[in-house]
Amino acid sequence: MAIQHSFTATIKAKIGNEFPEDIEAIFQASSLLQYINLKTKSAQKGSRARGSFANLYAIYVLVEDYLTGKFHQEGGYKDYAGAQFTVLFKRQRELPFGRKLQNHALNDRLNGEFHKYFPQEQILPIIRNVATNRYWFNEKLLNVKVNKKTVSIAKIVTSIIDAYVAAKQDSFTKFIESFEGIRSLEDGVSVGTATELIKNMVAPNVDARIFEIVSYSILKYFYHHQVVFFGFDIKKLKNENLTLYKTGRTNANDGGIDFVMRPLGRFFQVTETTDVRKYFLDIDKIQRFPITFVVKSDENVTDLAANIKEKAQEQYPVTSVVQRYMECIEEIINVPILLERFEGAISKGYLNAIVDEIIRQSKVEFNYVDADAELDGEDAEGTSPG
Repeated sequence: MAIQHSFTATIKAKIGNEFPEDIEAIFQASSLLQYINLKTKSAQKGSRARGSFANLYAIYVLVEDYLTGKFHQEGGYKDYAGAQFTVLFKRQRELPFGRKLQNHALNDRLNGEFHKYFPQEQILPIIRNVATNRYWFNEKLLNVKVNKKTVSIAKIVTSIIDAYVAAKQDSFTKFIESFEGIRSLEDGVSVGTATELIKNMVAPNVDARIFEIVSYSILKYFYHHQVVFFGFDIKKLKNENLTLYKTGRTNANDGGIDFVMRPLGRFFQVTETTDVRKYFLDIDKIQRFPITFVVKSDENVTDLAANIKEKAQEQYPVTSVVQRYMECIEEIINVPILLERFEGAISKGYLNAIVDEIIRQSKVEFNYVDADAELDGEDAEGTSPG
């Protein structure tokens, strides 16, 4: 029995538009529709829930190509030369939230995940000719046998994904509007509203990307008013504001460090876990250079550190090794500390700057704008209190 969630009703409504008498039978008979059902759970959960676009868009562009060729009406798909990868990839990136998508879903990720969810299914969604770089969608998944007849669900598939994207667009628009609305409020009201909104953005159920964006925006302006003095001559010291930089896309599996601070050279890593192996892996990445962890947790930082040390001792039964790793943890910033620093930053007049940063970074992260275009001139716009 397929799982049911708020968007399942939309999926069944789309089936009903084509086959009103066979809604439940088609839904239960199609592993493809059930897979899409699994991938659209976040539709009604708002912008804070991670969207599943990569694999859905791999399905979408191939089924769209199938429909464009009218194979659902005229047949002949088995003799089709296949869709070109470059065309599919370009189309993926034209779709909402798709600008930064990579080729993984088309090449292997969709098939791998589909098999994980439906191991008994002998048919995989994507057929690929590596030599020619041509792609097909497995037509057997688009033709569903139900009540002694075979029906095509190709149009249903694209309409469901269109509806899911529209729901996520609406959620994202409301997310942005909620922040933009703060700027039009009276100062006292806007601070209270912003604080409550920020608390919601760092809650445990929030998409990790949102947490990282909000963390960066808060810390950027918490540190910005702090000044250090640098120079090679005691009589010619230069004062510089601490500046925090993002080093890549949020929550990316790229082995990178999330934030870097100039001119001190501090490294920051955002994490949702207290898995000691993850912490030590991050430390090893930078040759055991000191690192600050921003942790999506309400747990006291003393308890977090003790928990990390305890797990480290279980994994490494050598005191000196454990001590060396623990010394590399420069600071732990949990959610309560993050909120304190938010209040500290807005007390310095940076509320609007923080809000603008969250909006700007969110638009880039969720592929609403081009990163270079949106962040161009960022330093000029965002270095004074709003």
